[in-house]
Amino acid sequence: MSGLSHVGGDGRARMVDVGDKPVTARTARAEGVLTCAAETLAIVAEGRAPKGAVIATAELAGIMAAKRTAELIPLCHPLSQSKVAVTIAADAALPGFRLAAEVRTSGQTGVEMEALTAVSVAALTLFDMLKAVDRTMVIGGIEVVAKSGGQSGDWA
Repeated sequence: MSGLSHVGGDGRARMVDVGDKPVTARTARAEGVLTCAAETLAIVAEGRAPKGAVIATAELAGIMAAKRTAELIPLCHPLSQSKVAVTIAADAALPGFRLAAEVRTSGQTGVEMEALTAVSVAALTLFDMLKAVDRTMVIGGIEVVAKSGGQSGDWA
């Protein structure tokens, strides 16, 4: 277990000390999907969802979640974020929704967890707001698709 940065030599969990790392511009992008019935997509497109503005509410929930990641995920560093953008697009080919989040900061550690949290909570919010009309929904494919900055550099 010595290769894991969050586990000490004694096997105990610890927050990684990033104090000596340089401050760099960092960005992370995460994506995911929520599949649903075609009729559910139509209900959202036509503005007939019982709980109102489904996409706008889920995008806002994702932004709020990114800002609270350190409170939700043990050992995550609280970060000042300069940008959090969450976008949700209907996709008839799924059918369902494609979710994406981009998070930026200038700091000593990356924002991958914040991007993943944003997409996850946005998907959960869609699910919550649509569960009354569709019990077949599935959340999936949540992953980091790109990151930049820091010692390990860019990745996509």
